[in-house]
Amino acid sequence: MDIIYLLLPVALIIVLIIIGIFFWAVRSDQFDDLEGPAYRILMDDDDEEINHRKKPPKTTGMASTEKNNQDL
Repeated sequence: MDIIYLLLPVALIIVLIIIGIFFWAVRSDQFDDLEGPAYRILMDDDDEEINHRKKPPKTTGMASTEKNNQDL
C-alpha cells in the first residue's frame, strides 16, 4: 500500500509532461496539414515543370515602366 504514495505523484508528473508536449506541438503547428504530405507523394513533379515553362516571366511594375520609358 505504501507504493501508491510513490506511483501517484509519478503518474501525475508523466501526465503533465505529456500534456505539455501536446500543447507545444499544437502551438508550433505540428498538426497544421495532415493530408498535404500524403497527396504530395502522389503528385507528378513533371507537371509543375511544364506549367512553369509555359508561363511568361513576371515583371514588377517598376521594370515594366523602365522598359516603356526606354521605348519612348
